[in-house]
Amino acid sequence: MKKVSMTLAGVVLATIAALALPAIAAAADNSIIHIKNKSDWEIHHLFLSPSDQDHWGPDQLGEQTISAGGGTFELHKVPCDTWDIKIVDEDGDECVISNVDICASKEAWTITNDNLLSCQSDSGD
Repeated sequence: MKKVSMTLAGVVLATIAALALPAIAAAADNSIIHIKNKSDWEIHHLFLSPSDQDHWGPDQLGEQTISAGGGTFELHKVPCDTWDIKIVDEDGDECVISNVDICASKEAWTITNDNLLSCQSDSGD
């Protein structure tokens, strides 16, 4: 199944800025991405795909969820690349963030209501 981005370019840029994605060069073996969900919705799925590919990788959360209101999750050993990221919340709403340059030792992402509502609004849900 092909990836479909549900965001407009402006929302993608605003969302990336809001997620605070600094590019910090480091070895992929040491990369850790800390995700904090400050939104009102649980995050049930998180998928990554290299931006130049048409298929999503496996759900990074597996059987876990990221709780609303401050839940956290860590991704380990994410190789340096440009990735597309898909987040699916408890209602099944999808937020796709395209062309995120990931190459960090300790990146931090914060998911907010504004991030999720922007994606939902632009996708017409």
